[in-house]
Amino acid sequence: MRQLHDKWSGGTALPVIGYVGRLAPEKQVERLAALDGLGMRLVIVGGGPCEEELQELLPHAVFTGMLHGDELADAYAALDVFVHTGAEETFGQTIQEAMASGLPVVAPAAGGPLDLVSDGRTGLLFNPDDEEDLRSCVERLIEDPTLRETMGFNGLAAVKSRTWPALVDQLIGYYRLAAELQMAHAA
Repeated sequence: MRQLHDKWSGGTALPVIGYVGRLAPEKQVERLAALDGLGMRLVIVGGGPCEEELQELLPHAVFTGMLHGDELADAYAALDVFVHTGAEETFGQTIQEAMASGLPVVAPAAGGPLDLVSDGRTGLLFNPDDEEDLRSCVERLIEDPTLRETMGFNGLAAVKSRTWPALVDQLIGYYRLAAELQMAHAA
């Protein structure tokens, strides 16, 4: 993975910031233009209807196209920071994949990311209406390798606890609480 990181960073010490996912309007990948001029290399993994438009908007970014299996795992491993841009997500599988790869996550404080990213612990949440806030979050992680490492470690630990049995237990707990509240309300 070090070779891929070095390839993407041009053999420099620049951190590699990445997005993984479909390149479609609802993903709001154009937000990454706010990162222009930061001391980093931007890598975009994925494909979709907005790919050509994004290549024009982000001419210095590396576009890998769709990756799967080991190639996708290698791509995550070569990143220093993962950025999730869409504020309309209900879940965010790529956030969990990034956390499972030991990456700190920058994501909007909206929708699914609110349930997955612990702000200041496993990553940073930005105001989805403020592109400068996105830039500030990424810049903070670029400037602090120790923070990146700590958040990546915390994210890996957090995602390890999100097993199917744990999620089912959590869901059953919600059902029990709802039933108790209904019974209390009826009484």
